[in-house]
Amino acid sequence: VLFSRGAAKDSEAEKHKQLKEKLNSQEKGEQEITVCQKERSSPGSVWRSGLTLSERLAINVSGMRYETQLRTLAQFPDSLLGDPRLFLDRNRSCFDAILYFYQSGGRLRRPANVPLDIFLEEVRFYELGEEVVIRFKADEGFPRVVERPLPATRIQRRLWMLFEHPESSSGARIIAIVSVLVIVVSILIFCLETLPEFRNEKEAREVQCLHYLNISESMPLPSSAFHDPFFLVESMCICWFSFELLMRFASAPSKTLFFKDVMNIIDFSAILPYFVTLCTELAKDNDATPAGSLAIIRVIRLVRVFRIFKLSRHSKGLQILGQTLRASMRELGLLIFFLFIGVIIFSSAIYFAEADYAETTFVSIPHAFWWAVVTMTTVGYGDMTPVTMWGKLVGSMCAIAGVLTISLPVPVIVSNFSYFYHRETESEDNTEYNHISPSPWEGEEEELEEPREEEGDYHGMEAICQGNAGEPLANQV
Repeated sequence: VLFSRGAAKDSEAEKHKQLKEKLNSQEKGEQEITVCQKERSSPGSVWRSGLTLSERLAINVSGMRYETQLRTLAQFPDSLLGDPRLFLDRNRSCFDAILYFYQSGGRLRRPANVPLDIFLEEVRFYELGEEVVIRFKADEGFPRVVERPLPATRIQRRLWMLFEHPESSSGARIIAIVSVLVIVVSILIFCLETLPEFRNEKEAREVQCLHYLNISESMPLPSSAFHDPFFLVESMCICWFSFELLMRFASAPSKTLFFKDVMNIIDFSAILPYFVTLCTELAKDNDATPAGSLAIIRVIRLVRVFRIFKLSRHSKGLQILGQTLRASMRELGLLIFFLFIGVIIFSSAIYFAEADYAETTFVSIPHAFWWAVVTMTTVGYGDMTPVTMWGKLVGSMCAIAGVLTISLPVPVIVSNFSYFYHRETESEDNTEYNHISPSPWEGEEEELEEPREEEGDYHGMEAICQGNAGEPLANQV
C-alpha cells in the first residue's frame, strides 16, 4: 500500500511537471510569435531576421511583380519596404520611381504622367522621410515656405487676416469681392469720363487753358470739380482704397516689410493721384493760376490707369504673368537688344537705298528708326513706305529679320509661363489634398484648445492598409 501511494505521488508530480513545462513552452512560443510579428511589422526587419543581403525580394504592386536584392533596400532602413513578401495595392507608375530611389541611392524623380499630389501620397506611404519630400519639392521648383509672423494682439490679427488673406474666412472673401468691385468701378469711371458725351465744362476749359495761359474776365473759370458726378464716384472709391490701406498698415506685424511689399506700393500709387488733383482743385478755387498745374494734373491722371494692377492681389493669373515676366527678363533683354541692332542696320540701309528718290520720306537715318521698328514688329502702319526697287528689297529683308528675331525668345517665355501655371495649379491641388486651410483665429485656437494628436496622411493610409485580423496588409500574403 505504501509503495502504491508513493508511486501515485510520483506520477502526479511527473504529470504536474510535464504540464508546467507544456505551459512554459506554449507561453514561450506565444512570446516568440509576438516578437516575430513585431519584427515583421517594424521597418527594416528584413535584414535583421537572419536573411542575407544578397537574397532577392519579390514585391507585388497591384499585380505587377518586382524583384530586387535586400542590399538595395538596406540603404534606407527606415522606409516601409521591409517584408520578404509584399502585396501593395498602390500606383504602379509611382513604384517605378520609388524603386529607382532605392537603386540610385536617393534620387527621386516623378514620372511625367503622374500628378504631383498622387506622387507625394505614394512617397509618404513608403515612408521615405520628410527630408526627401522637402528635397523633392525643391527639385520640382516649389519655393520654400517662409513663415510670416502674425500680429501680436487679437484685434490686429483679425484685421490682418480679413484684409490680407481672402481665403481665411467668409468675411475676408466678402471684403475681397467688395474690393474687386470698387477697383472695376474706378477703372470704368476713368474710361467713361473721357467720352465726348460725358466731358464736362471743366475738362473743356482745361484744354482751352493749355493754349491760352492768360484768362480774361470774359472767359471765367469753369465750375468746381466737386460738382462733377465722376469726381464724386471717384471720391467714394478712394475712400474705400484709403480705408483698406490704413487697415492693412495698422494691423501689419512689421511696418518695414509692409512698405517693402510691391502690392502695398501699388495701393499707395492708386490713391496718390486723387489727392494731388484735390490739392490743385482747392488751389484753383483760391484764385490760384491753374495753367501751371494743368500739365501736372494730366500726368497724375495718367497714373490712375495703373490702378488696374490692384487686381493682381486677387488674381492668380496676373501673379503668374508677373512671375513669368520676371523669370524671362534675360530673354526680353536679348529681344530688345536684337531689335535695337536690326533697327540701326535696316534704317541705315533704307536711307541709302531711297537717297536717290526726290520725294522720299526717309530724310535721315533717325527718321527711318520709326519705319524699322514698325516693320520688324510686323505692324506696318504704312505712313512710311519704300518706293525704289532697292528700298523694297531692304524692306522685305527687314520684315523677315523681324519675324525671326521676335519668334526666337517666344518659346522660352511660353515655357516659363507654362511652368509657373502648372506649379500654381499643382500647389493648389496639394494644398487641398493636405487639407490646409488657414484660420483667422489660429493663434487663439492654440491657447484655448487642448493639444490633440496629429492626424497626418500616414495615419489615414495606415487605416486603409489594415486587414481583417488587425495586422498590416503586408503580412497577409
